[in-house]
Amino acid sequence: MKLTGAHIIWKCLVEQGVDTVFGYPGGAILPAYDALLDHPIRHVLVRHEQGATHMADGYARASGKAGVALATSGPGATNLVTGIATAMMDSIPLVCITGQVPEALLGSDAFQETDITGITLPITKHNYLVTSAADIAPTIREAFSVATSGRPGPVLVDITKNAQQHETEPVPSPPPPPPARHAALAPSRSHADALSRATALLANAKRPVILAGHGILKSGAMDDVRTLAERAQVPVAMTLLGIGSLPAAHPLNLGMMGMHGEAWVNDAIQEADLLLAFGMRFDDRVTGKLASYAVNAKKIHIDIDPSELHKNVRADVAIAGDLGTVLRQWLAQVEPARHEAWISRIGELAGGPTVRDIAELPDNGRLCAAHVIHDIWRATEGRAIITTDVGQHQMWTAQYYKVAEPGTFITSGGLGTMGFGVPAAIGAKLARPDREVWAIVGDGGFQMTQAELQTMVQERVKIHIAIINNGYLGMVRQWQQFFHDRRYSATPMSSPDYVKLADAHGLSGLRVTQRSEMAEALRQAREAPGAVVMDFRVEQEDIVYPMVSPGAALNDMIRRPGSPTLAETGADA
Repeated sequence: MKLTGAHIIWKCLVEQGVDTVFGYPGGAILPAYDALLDHPIRHVLVRHEQGATHMADGYARASGKAGVALATSGPGATNLVTGIATAMMDSIPLVCITGQVPEALLGSDAFQETDITGITLPITKHNYLVTSAADIAPTIREAFSVATSGRPGPVLVDITKNAQQHETEPVPSPPPPPPARHAALAPSRSHADALSRATALLANAKRPVILAGHGILKSGAMDDVRTLAERAQVPVAMTLLGIGSLPAAHPLNLGMMGMHGEAWVNDAIQEADLLLAFGMRFDDRVTGKLASYAVNAKKIHIDIDPSELHKNVRADVAIAGDLGTVLRQWLAQVEPARHEAWISRIGELAGGPTVRDIAELPDNGRLCAAHVIHDIWRATEGRAIITTDVGQHQMWTAQYYKVAEPGTFITSGGLGTMGFGVPAAIGAKLARPDREVWAIVGDGGFQMTQAELQTMVQERVKIHIAIINNGYLGMVRQWQQFFHDRRYSATPMSSPDYVKLADAHGLSGLRVTQRSEMAEALRQAREAPGAVVMDFRVEQEDIVYPMVSPGAALNDMIRRPGSPTLAETGADA
């Protein structure tokens, strides 16, 4: 029996295991929306197409499956761009399906015609323009394979309206392909040689550090990394997106590295004689000044994307391959080892349990962002799914929310997308309805996508929104304080009354201005039957410490000036 291209779209999505999509209808995608009513897929109506890609992104990160977003042509498609770029930078599998004007009108500047494949070429793993109904099924199947194989990423499929309307014989689904892996994973002599050299470097190292990146989570290699770290007693430093790859409470977990990482972690990297870089790309926020980055350390770099090897930092051993597969091969060669002196040295750098002790943060009736995030962590025992926007609150969350499980810290790393937190939390909650979900956002980022509050209402999605409200674009203001002589240009920011805003949407709203109010507010939010918007009025000109200035060495950090209440390392205590 012949089917329209529109029906074939949904049959293919069902075939790929899709149960939820995020989108916004319009003229060029209308045939697909008409066909949707005949297929068992939940559609979440967003309030802006950027929200669709962020929700699909959060859904993908929380579920481990590809997220799906739909939009019409022209402005609908272009509104997806920021979310697509966010997914591309963080290696998140998305399939974005857009409607396009009929094939006969392509190139004529028709109403709502935009060359979305041309626009998204640099920010997608691959994209397609489909003009025939017969090509829809094989293209969508290939799109999912491309999005989820190797280094994951977003794929866009642009389908003309005539292709959706025309009928064709549906193409039978081919047998499932074998798990798509990077070609470099095939057993090879070069892999064996590289692993032998890596084994020798690790055996001879006195001060090794594992650099744990997002690739650990993408590969599912958490147990393999933990086994290696424990067997060879190697401490583990986290990138921002690597958080969760080893429980925060594990004794070998040092915490986050980089521009706003723990000072002792950056010091340890600079003193190391061997860096084991797993699924990370040595970006500028991790390395600081490259010329002075870990100059005395040998480097072992394992990544599924060969283009990342030697790109920023030259490795002594570089292996392109799926991290879990490579580590399991390598573990057969790794002998038990102890590095007690090195662990003791890092303990000296860190200064023991008094460092970053939240109990030592001054209260005096005030409310600091660190108080808020720590108390959320304590209430949830580190087991909630946390999403964030980008800025100071994001760094404080990375520092003070001690993540216990992999895949539960969801944030925009590479692109640094404000407005990500709330829609990503909606997607994560729909992927994991059994889990408690918190969106920790700034007042700036929240206002970018606050329209999605009504999506939460319509879809009956319960998440908790913690707005760290300091009346500024906080991280930009911090840079203005440090590098522009406190000339606060365009960073003071007003906000609506968030409690009234929540009420206007039919949601519960709470305002907290003092630390003493935190416990009761968190209890009310967690016991509420629906979503809650929480307005935390925190200190306005607080600073994220430490901070590596742009162009500075990794261990040349701006430190908390003369604070008797909160130490950054043992040297500060």
